[in-house]
Amino acid sequence: MTSEAAALGRAGALLTIDLDAIAGNWRRLQARGGPAECGAVLKADGYGLGAAPVGRALFAAGARSFFVAHLEEGIALRTVLDEPRIVVLNGLLPGLAADYSAHDLIPALNDPGEIAAWAGHARALGTALPGFVHLDSGMNRLGLVSQDQDRLAADPSSLDGIEPITWMTHLACAEEPGNPMNKAQLDRFRRAVAALPKAPVSIANSSGIFLGRSFHGDLTRPGAALYGINPTPGRPNPMADVVRLEARILQTRRVDTPMTVGYGAAHRVEGPARLATIAVGYADGVPRAASGRGAVRIAGFTAPITGRISMDLITVDVTHIPETLAAPGALAEILGPELPPDRLGESAGTIGYEILTSLGRRCARRYLGGAE
Repeated sequence: MTSEAAALGRAGALLTIDLDAIAGNWRRLQARGGPAECGAVLKADGYGLGAAPVGRALFAAGARSFFVAHLEEGIALRTVLDEPRIVVLNGLLPGLAADYSAHDLIPALNDPGEIAAWAGHARALGTALPGFVHLDSGMNRLGLVSQDQDRLAADPSSLDGIEPITWMTHLACAEEPGNPMNKAQLDRFRRAVAALPKAPVSIANSSGIFLGRSFHGDLTRPGAALYGINPTPGRPNPMADVVRLEARILQTRRVDTPMTVGYGAAHRVEGPARLATIAVGYADGVPRAASGRGAVRIAGFTAPITGRISMDLITVDVTHIPETLAAPGALAEILGPELPPDRLGESAGTIGYEILTSLGRRCARRYLGGAE
C-alpha cells in the first residue's frame, strides 16, 4: 500500500499540505521584504489549510506577528501560540473589548468609535494596550476615512492609552505593478502618517512586497503567497507549491454517441470514449464553474473534466490514458504542481484564494514537515 493510499483511509480524497514549503515561502518573503518584519496572515483557518498547524510551523520559522479576520479566529490561534502578537483585522466588536485583552489580541481599529472604545478599555484597566490603526488610503472598505484622519491628526489625544501603535493601510491593486492606484495609495498614506504621531507602519500584502522597498514599511502582511498563490500574476510564480489534492477513481466506463454525461445532459459524447468517475466535487472545493473547463492529472496524463461537476463527483475523459493507469482505486490529482490553485481558479473564472478557502473538510488531511 502506498503512503498516499494509507493516508487516504476511508475518505474519497486526500489533501496533502507541505508545512515546510509554507515556512520556506515565509522565508522568501522575509528576504524579499527585509529589513521590514514579515508577518503572516492566518485568516479563514490559514486559507483553508489549518491555522493551528500552519501557525506553529511559521512560528518555528521565525514569524512573530500574525493576522486573522475575526475575534474567534484570534482566540483559537492564541490557544496554539502563546508568544506572538495576533492582530484581528476586522476590528473591535462592540462591547467585547475585554475579550480581546483577555486573550492578548490586538484589534485593527477601523473607525473613531473603535479607537474610543479601545482607549477607554485601556484606561479602565489602568494599562496601555497596543493597537493597529487602519487608515483607508483608497480601498474604501475598512479604516478611517480622510476626514477622520484629519481630525485625529489635529487632536491625537483620543489615542491616549493605546500604545504601541502601528499605522496600517491596505492596497487595492498590488497584483498589478503598473497600476497608478498603488502609488496614489502610498502617497495618501504617507501624507496621513506624516501628520500623526510617529509609529511603525504596515502597508504591503503578498503582492505589495513585490512592488519595491517603498511599500515595505516596518511590517509586511503576506497571506496568499505563503500558501503558494502567485503574488506576481503573469510572471513565473516565485513561491513554492504547498498543496496537493488527490481523489480516488471510483469507476470507469466506455461510452459512445449519442450518450450524454452528467446532470442536465450538458456534455454530449462525440465518439467512442472511456470515462472515469472520481470521488470529489464542489463540496470538496472543486468549483462547479470549472465544469467542461478544468482538468485533472492521472499518472502524468491530463484528463479534461466532462459534464457538470456535482457535489460529490466529477467525470473525466481518460480515453487516451492506458486502462491500467486509469482504473478504479487509482488516484487523480486535482491540485498539485501541474495544477496549482491559480490554474483551477482560472478555469472556474475565480482566483486561487477562493479555491484554497473552499477546500472541504471531508478530505483526509496529511501534513508534511513543520511541527506536525
